[in-house]
Amino acid sequence: MFEGPRYLVAFNPKRVPHCFTDVLILGGGLAGLRAALAVDVGLKVTVITKDDLRGSSSVYAQGGIAGVVDPEDRFDNHVKDTLSAGCGLCHESVVDLVIREAPDRIAELIGWGTKFDERNGTLELGREGGHSHHRIVHALGDATGREVMRAVIEQTRKLDNLEVWPDTFTIDLLTIDGICRGAIVWNRKHGKTIVWARQTILATGGVGQIYRETTNPEGASGDGMALAWRAGARLRDMEFMQFHPTVLYIAGGARSLITEAVRGAGAHLVDRDGFRFMPEFDSRAELAPRDVVSRAITEVMERTRHSNVFLDLSHLDGTAVRARFPGMAALCKTFGLDLTRDRIPVRPGAHYMIGGVAVDRVGRSSVPGLWAAGEVTSSGLHGANRLASNSLLEGLVYGAHVGEEVSQAVLKDEKRDELQALSLSHPKTTASSESFDLADIRNSLRSLMWRHVGVERSGESLQEALGTVEGWCRYVLPIQFSEPAGWQLQNMLEVSRLMILSALERTETRGVHVRSDCPQTLEKWITHIGWTRGQNAPWHESINQTVTSAMLPTKMVLSKD
Repeated sequence: MFEGPRYLVAFNPKRVPHCFTDVLILGGGLAGLRAALAVDVGLKVTVITKDDLRGSSSVYAQGGIAGVVDPEDRFDNHVKDTLSAGCGLCHESVVDLVIREAPDRIAELIGWGTKFDERNGTLELGREGGHSHHRIVHALGDATGREVMRAVIEQTRKLDNLEVWPDTFTIDLLTIDGICRGAIVWNRKHGKTIVWARQTILATGGVGQIYRETTNPEGASGDGMALAWRAGARLRDMEFMQFHPTVLYIAGGARSLITEAVRGAGAHLVDRDGFRFMPEFDSRAELAPRDVVSRAITEVMERTRHSNVFLDLSHLDGTAVRARFPGMAALCKTFGLDLTRDRIPVRPGAHYMIGGVAVDRVGRSSVPGLWAAGEVTSSGLHGANRLASNSLLEGLVYGAHVGEEVSQAVLKDEKRDELQALSLSHPKTTASSESFDLADIRNSLRSLMWRHVGVERSGESLQEALGTVEGWCRYVLPIQFSEPAGWQLQNMLEVSRLMILSALERTETRGVHVRSDCPQTLEKWITHIGWTRGQNAPWHESINQTVTSAMLPTKMVLSKD
């Protein structure tokens, strides 16, 4: 496997400005800001985000936050639902930790001013695919992420020890003797800056933009995973990209997510002829986990030779639908569609990256001084398929734990008054970026990933994709670009290659990873697949638990072959 350079740009500590901070947080979404709120107020915190604080994927979350707040529900129910969706690859101890903290984290948000939807003075709870009970708290109908981030941003503005750098791109993590010491960043006003930090937290989100069809915002290009990879961190579960089943599919329109709560409220999925097809695939019908629904939709599109299927809400009370989903009703109206009467065209789109930087129960990566939280990680919570509305919850729980652990690490450091610039540089190369059409390569990569590494894969198709991406890597990675478009493309290429390699390695079908040439779910693959820079072969990490049929979704049978 061709490896690009350790650092993407040339830098010399004598020629760039320096900044010093106790805790550096890369990413301004929910996980990053929750970490900032947990850091000791006596420590300086610097948050760097390539957009502004309202540009993260967290803002776009529609459905809500899963948590056991109904007296009729139980923690064990939520744990069982999560394990079942994860298809045998969840870490039970992590699942139990996160789910038991959910009520307190939801209460914390309410205390910070989050206005969740209520009915008769109590929280209104929704139900989504894979959940056995109504347990999803939501806000503004279908704009939970926007409301949660509003409240959290307001809370962070009260912190005197916090500084936010918006519109700043993180180029690389800085490591000396294998220890993370901060990062080199760039913005248009100051150019390159070296930020030295005692501890660094990655909270950069996902990688949906490597696919042509995605619900993710422009910034979700896998930068954090690529940064960690070049710095020597262990990455795992890179074959597991979750595709959301219902993305609005209208030519010329943005690929907008249609929240799973729409199906939870009773919407049906129908084909071009109006036939409701989900009951033939799973007894839970439209409320089956996302991987099951996405695969069913893909099969129906092939069977009917049509580019999409449809969501049908015409049998539901129109007034109630508009009240529950005001954002979606307004979006559909933009395209001349009435959510309550018309069939809404949908198809799957890349939504959530399950794999990422391998972390332990408190968010510690394999690189000393580097921590991570949220979608950039592989924490063991989601297994092979994330249960709906567990993502914001993960960001809250891991953000809090990382912030607390990082504080302790800094406060216990006897040399913490000695932070200074260190001797570290990277030379300029002769590789030229002339005649490069970055947009063309980016668009080609996104189309290739959608065709070959999408909802369904095969060994032959993956090999073809790997050959193409390896070719691009050989001539794109050595170039030292001067602006984010180039660095972002390099990150996308590195992450895409790891995803393809992992998908080739896992010769079975499990969760969101569907191999048409390997349809069985095999006992020998109850393991993580991981990668570390400098090692051409993957490493495997066994999961210490007994997987039973109850931990696998309907129609997925464990085989010893």
